[in-house]
Amino acid sequence: MSDDTTRPSLLLPSEYADLPKAEFMAPGPERDRLVRLILNGTKTATAALLIDYTECGDPLPRIGDRSILVDSDEHGVAMLTTTDVSVVRLADVTNSHALAEGEVDTTAAQWRRTHEAYWNSAEYRSYFADPTFPVNDDTLVVLERFKVTERLRKKPQEGSMA
Repeated sequence: MSDDTTRPSLLLPSEYADLPKAEFMAPGPERDRLVRLILNGTKTATAALLIDYTECGDPLPRIGDRSILVDSDEHGVAMLTTTDVSVVRLADVTNSHALAEGEVDTTAAQWRRTHEAYWNSAEYRSYFADPTFPVNDDTLVVLERFKVTERLRKKPQEGSMA
């Protein structure tokens, strides 16, 4: 679901303290756009290459997993719950998944072009021990669906009238 599922260093109620954070893209306008799409229910899915998980030793998401969605200011804005996970060949990603990602891609072919451009970028590949890995029809992709199960309120800043 996320690019980083490390433990949050966020001020959260104690019942959320041990949940990983869900970060979509790097902080900035793109993350803020994705957070808005998630909060308004447009974006209910995400994808990552299986190598993302194997390279860093992270476990694959599981149905029922919960995480805290964070915005560009590292504020926890919602709790997400994973509703479905599958590992498929890149060639087998469906139009349904492309639409569930809630971005500009409305077909699997469009989705693939967009994601391959990112996965083949020098910035993305710089995080891997061997940045020359292939992305082709047989590349394994982790598809995750999720839902917002709770919105979290931001704490007012000191000195503000809340």
